[in-house]
Amino acid sequence: MVNRIKYEFLDHTADIKVKISGKDLTEVFENSVLALSEYLSSEKKIESKKVKVINVQGSDTSALLYNFIEEILYLIDSEGFAPARAKVILRGNNLQAEISGDTTLHYHLQQIKAPTYAEMEIKKDQEGWIAQFVLDV
Repeated sequence: MVNRIKYEFLDHTADIKVKISGKDLTEVFENSVLALSEYLSSEKKIESKKVKVINVQGSDTSALLYNFIEEILYLIDSEGFAPARAKVILRGNNLQAEISGDTTLHYHLQQIKAPTYAEMEIKKDQEGWIAQFVLDV
């Protein structure tokens, strides 16, 4: 596999549009956390001082990605936990993730209201997997 960019932010009129690449679906989910971390922290490095374990289900891969992002945003809002990276285990439409990060006390985070299904897509290509989604800010 060619060494692809893990994620990139695409132009969008009002929200944040993200394209994620990975050799497999697990890596796509892990790279999604890296993209969220970069956007949330305005490109400042979030330390990996604490670990949170989350379990998420979805009716299909798109719903699983949506629910995964929503759960991370819940951790930010409810516990003040900013994600840095994740180790993901996928079993069908079930996901378990160990998310490392830190409390938001040390960081000024950008706000994300919610993930959306707008322009969401997850597909396999010749080099692995690609996902795209829009975050409502």
